[in-house]
Amino acid sequence: MRDAYHEELDSIGEALVDMARLVGSAIGRATTAILDADLKLAESVIAADQKVDDLQHDLEARAIALLARQQPVATDLRIVVTSLRMSADLERSGDLAQHVAKLARLRFPDSAVPYDLHATILEMGQLAQRLMAKAAEVIVTKDIDLALQLEQDDDAMDLLHRTLFQHLMDDRWKHGIETAVDVTLLGRYYERFADHAVSVAKRVVYLVTGEHADELQQDVQPAIKGEGQAVAGGDGV
Repeated sequence: MRDAYHEELDSIGEALVDMARLVGSAIGRATTAILDADLKLAESVIAADQKVDDLQHDLEARAIALLARQQPVATDLRIVVTSLRMSADLERSGDLAQHVAKLARLRFPDSAVPYDLHATILEMGQLAQRLMAKAAEVIVTKDIDLALQLEQDDDAMDLLHRTLFQHLMDDRWKHGIETAVDVTLLGRYYERFADHAVSVAKRVVYLVTGEHADELQQDVQPAIKGEGQAVAGGDGV
């Protein structure tokens, strides 16, 4: 009976990895669709989001059934509850990829992105895909160091997001209000997608340690500072 129980717990983790990989692929394909004005690809991204939704609904049903039947405690309870929260992050990530694809469909046969911003949007899409791939790896490996690193990686997305706004606020902007709105929305979609990848990684930290990632980082920083002071003191002797 316990073997079946732990197999069910493992299957919930596998479903999370599947969701992460699906939404990572979706944001990559949506980026291509919006830059190339590829209607067929955009439609495929929009349709594929249903699979992510189905995975989330199935995961929720299994998790709730486990809670009802097994009444897990301690670590097992943390796994189930945290998995439910991660599935919500991943489902929302899928929606954001779908939003990018829908914008591509809305502006077809034109591209929603001016040519001079193609490189920035491409970089945001590629970074979003890498962040989600790393989040999937964190789910599999439970690597706390890798999970904490994601927040630092997300700084690059924030920088790209600010770069977009600099273009929009430039007096030389010549693409009109509609395009400015499109670019603003796109920047927000990618920025939020990255935030959800970071959130997934942080939830893995909590799942493994029982501590929130922010608390864990606060514990580590004073220790590092103390080591630095000790070294400095040693040099002065």
